[in-house]
Amino acid sequence: MKEIIKTLLVEWKERQTPIIFDRDVNLEEYAESIPNKIIAVTGFRRTGKTYSMMHLINGLLKENTKENIIYINFEDERIPEKTEFLTQLIPTISELFKGELKFLFLDEIQNIPNWSKWLRRAYDNENIRFFVSGSSSKMSSKEIPTELRGRFLEVKMFPLSFKEFLRFKGIEFDLETINYSDKQKSKLLRHLNEFHEYGALPEIVLAEEGRKVDIANSYYQTVVRRDIIERYNIKNEEALKALLRLLLNSTRYSISKMYNNLKALHHDVGKTTLQKYIGYIENSFFMFSVPIFSYKIKDQMQYARKNYFVDAVFISKLSSRFTKDLGRLYENTFAIDLKRRNKEFYYWENLKKQEVDFVIVEGGKVKHLIQICYNIDDLDTRKREIRSLIQASRELKCKNLIVITHDYESESEEEWFGIRRKIKFIPLWQWFLSGTYHENP
Repeated sequence: MKEIIKTLLVEWKERQTPIIFDRDVNLEEYAESIPNKIIAVTGFRRTGKTYSMMHLINGLLKENTKENIIYINFEDERIPEKTEFLTQLIPTISELFKGELKFLFLDEIQNIPNWSKWLRRAYDNENIRFFVSGSSSKMSSKEIPTELRGRFLEVKMFPLSFKEFLRFKGIEFDLETINYSDKQKSKLLRHLNEFHEYGALPEIVLAEEGRKVDIANSYYQTVVRRDIIERYNIKNEEALKALLRLLLNSTRYSISKMYNNLKALHHDVGKTTLQKYIGYIENSFFMFSVPIFSYKIKDQMQYARKNYFVDAVFISKLSSRFTKDLGRLYENTFAIDLKRRNKEFYYWENLKKQEVDFVIVEGGKVKHLIQICYNIDDLDTRKREIRSLIQASRELKCKNLIVITHDYESESEEEWFGIRRKIKFIPLWQWFLSGTYHENP
């Protein structure tokens, strides 16, 4: 075991750390402002967790050596999935290197049994700053083991925001003048379409167009195999894969509906098992579910949930139903944006099937009602979206009404049911790049 550790340590010392693109999430802020916590970086595979660590390491190396800063990737096949490896790690570092160990970066540590108990002991007994990462909800603040509570701070990593997407491509726009330049506006909208077609996972963004879909497929295969099937020892692999296909081609799901669909496809899987499968999919950060808005917990549990995926590329390239549906893709990237901003949100629907895509809640109160409407020029579509917004506004007592569009910007007074409301129409690109909420008095 010691020989493996020493080999990894020497390789680390000899390795050149990569040059990193700046992200909006900067671990340096957490390292400096919260010095007494274990920092856990969580998120889907390939969203940039490792690179965020490397960015911090590059900064720390200005005043330290690699004997002070150690990085270990636990997805290295040479590392045995045994607690003994962790037990011997710090003593072996002290034995091999003379410098004081100040920072320990542990990537995908959740693969090792009893990792949290070891981390608690090391945290309590060593004068070391710990940074850990994981692509499993085991590392999230919702599921963090009891022994780490109070000692742990979660930093969530998502695919690139649209602002980061443009930065990675070296593209800048003047938001003050872009509405007066057809050339610049056209260029911006082309990049927005690319953002939705190929997504925002960093490697895919930087890859040549001919490789993007292959990389997305490889990510999908890896998360299905390693983060779901192998991690949870799933025996009925075909049923799981069929469930994933159904979810990718759905905007919402219920356990009963998925059960009946799988049964029709000749997959024998019970409702309890099906519920577990969906939990496993969400635990991998591949998908997240949004319940209906209701003050009754029973309603939230009973009604269908809307499902969103961690990146638009999985919908645009792996689903058969939504490949060209920009409305669906816009809604998905908007949901990711709300997650990135750590917003609490739901969808709303009444008995007449009138629906509002996003109900934003702050402090227990409804603060914003938001519709996603790619084609606002269609009169019937416009009427339907506005009618639902005003109906929800009346029921939920919220006046901040927004319609997110492709490229239509306006503000107007609308009336339905004898109620007048001010509605703001905001282009999606503007929402992404301004990053502000718009409130009506």
